[in-house]
Amino acid sequence: MEESKDKNEAALVAATATQSKGWLNRTVAGAGVTSALGDFCYETTTVILPGFLAVLGLPASVLGAIEGIADAVASFTKMASGYVADKLGHRKLLVLVGYSLTPLGQALVALAAGWPLILLGRMASWFGKGLRGPLRDAIVIQAVTPETKGRAFGFHRAADTIGAVLGPLLGVALLGWAQELHWDGAAGPFRLVLWLSVIPGVLAVLAFLTLVRDPQHSPNPALKFFSSLRTLPARFKRYLGAVGLFGIGDFSHSLLILAATTLLTPSMGVVKAAQVAGLLYVWRNVVQVVLSYPVGAMADRVGHLRMLVGGYVLGALTAVLTAFAFWLSVDSVPLLAAIFFVAGLYVTVEEALESTVTAEMVQADTLVMSYGALGTVNGTAKFISSATVGVVWTAVSPTLGFGLAALLMMAGTLALLRVGNE
Repeated sequence: MEESKDKNEAALVAATATQSKGWLNRTVAGAGVTSALGDFCYETTTVILPGFLAVLGLPASVLGAIEGIADAVASFTKMASGYVADKLGHRKLLVLVGYSLTPLGQALVALAAGWPLILLGRMASWFGKGLRGPLRDAIVIQAVTPETKGRAFGFHRAADTIGAVLGPLLGVALLGWAQELHWDGAAGPFRLVLWLSVIPGVLAVLAFLTLVRDPQHSPNPALKFFSSLRTLPARFKRYLGAVGLFGIGDFSHSLLILAATTLLTPSMGVVKAAQVAGLLYVWRNVVQVVLSYPVGAMADRVGHLRMLVGGYVLGALTAVLTAFAFWLSVDSVPLLAAIFFVAGLYVTVEEALESTVTAEMVQADTLVMSYGALGTVNGTAKFISSATVGVVWTAVSPTLGFGLAALLMMAGTLALLRVGNE
């Protein structure tokens, strides 16, 4: 096992030496292009799914449960994928399989007449997301120097979110155009958009296959799953606890889209409200595109953990503002746009820096496993959060659901602050 570990460390040094001339190398750029196409595919579903469920007559609790289960599937897959990749050494192949499952999931959702096939489609897509995420992140971080990892991840998140802007934007436009066609039912336009979103999903697979080079990664057949988890640093485990506590309140933003749709429907009607809510989500993603690289570059200077604490504060603020929007029955698009701006800002910090903070706390030979642990904690927590917010929304009120989320997110922020002070 020690010999294999030495090989992995030597491979990491060699890979870094060959690619340290510039952080924007072929692997980083290729991973960004791939992620942009992948997000173009599945974020189109994210933005129209609340409206699709509405025309199928499914309540908020169903959306919360579907998104929560999908997040849980992704989370446990992340842990398993990290272990399998470290044990067998086939990272790029597993990433390709993960990206292939996204368009498959889109097709299943497009065929759905009720919640079972929607759930199956989202589970397939999120299984693929969980499979590829930690391995892709490890490939990217080993392609740059430690001093530039914030910029590399910031660029990657910006590229990733370009797809999350263009996909929903085109989806909303196509949804409006499709309304003018003749359909047997109200779900027809939504199905058309879902089918078209399969195309960029296929292109994502081809982009990763041809553009990304995986640094040499030797297999470690002697690796033991539970013993590897036990050897992770104690501070990193406390960090995971803080991330998990925050994540229990960190609801899926499909519920934020549904919130905007619900608040706007009385004055606009469900279809137009769904379109406007989709554009608000696009606005959230534009914020992420514009700010991802500056956030990463700033974190390289002032500290990644410190910046992450600030992002968590903004997450709690998003939940508070959404709760107040329901309490006051807000139907103002500019006010809702302000909520989506704060949401975009906190997600920018969260997605760009949780991985880089992880890389600062663990050894290189346990990086993929650590990313898997981070993903598992995040996904499990978000399953609880999305399901809880959706159920409380349906059973009691959306104000209470988002208020509860805010309290949990603030508790996670305080826990992360304690980790930073150690």
